[in-house]
Amino acid sequence: MTNPFLGTGVALVTPFHDDHTIDFDALAKLVEYQIDNGVDFLVVQGTTGESPVLTANEKTSVLKCVFETNKGRLKIVFGAGGNDTIETGKILKKLPGVIDGVLSVSPYYSKPSQRGIIEHFKYLASCTDLPIILYNVPGRTGSNMSVETTLELAKIDNIVAIKEASGNMEQIMELVHKRPEGFGVLSGDDGIVVPLISVGVDGVISVVANAFPKKFSEMVKQARQGDFSAAKKLHYDLMLSTNQFFAEGNPGGVKISLAEQEIMKPIMRPPLYPVSETLEQQIRIETQRVLQS
Repeated sequence: MTNPFLGTGVALVTPFHDDHTIDFDALAKLVEYQIDNGVDFLVVQGTTGESPVLTANEKTSVLKCVFETNKGRLKIVFGAGGNDTIETGKILKKLPGVIDGVLSVSPYYSKPSQRGIIEHFKYLASCTDLPIILYNVPGRTGSNMSVETTLELAKIDNIVAIKEASGNMEQIMELVHKRPEGFGVLSGDDGIVVPLISVGVDGVISVVANAFPKKFSEMVKQARQGDFSAAKKLHYDLMLSTNQFFAEGNPGGVKISLAEQEIMKPIMRPPLYPVSETLEQQIRIETQRVLQS
């Protein structure tokens, strides 16, 4: 199976009301904002969507809202991972038919061996016919998926890509160089998308695109077309916002920018905590500059 997820995917945030219930009107507005401004696919209930603090029913409701708003215009990827292999498999077996793929994070906290990671994903791949994007994010999981592990998993027909957020340029380049034909490598780090595309990465699953879908998608498009002069200009235009969004944790920063654009309130569920007043003001100012530039 060839990877169908190329270009700019956006890891959608989950909007909340002041009482921490889900703001579905704001979510629909956010989805339209992404579609109208050129992103290539939508990722629902990744970490940026605060998936750890949503119930199973809430996740289903969020997916339903995104699906109904999208109306088939873009591919939808649903986040479904965990550190309990059997339970995660049960989730995959029950996934609704409205999605086009699955993003599944490497098992966290338990720190399994590379062999354990391979067996985990082999089992998950047997639980669904949907294309699966692996997700390597050592900063959150506590373990790194090696190049050898990823290449072994790439042999499985419906494991089609990996979201690489290790930040290890050498590892990512080795993976791009050795991957089989049709297997995708997507960046999980917004700040290094352009240099990664220059060495063969196929796109990104982005946080920053929530706030600036038009500029971010254009940056990725130009880079993938080989126009690195144009892509570099957009990269530096977005660089300060990118740094600000992650300065005090995700998705606190990007939600401030979306609030400045009157798309949603900057509410998060505990244990996530609002960014400092100083950073909030800086993000609001820089958001206006980016929108007007």
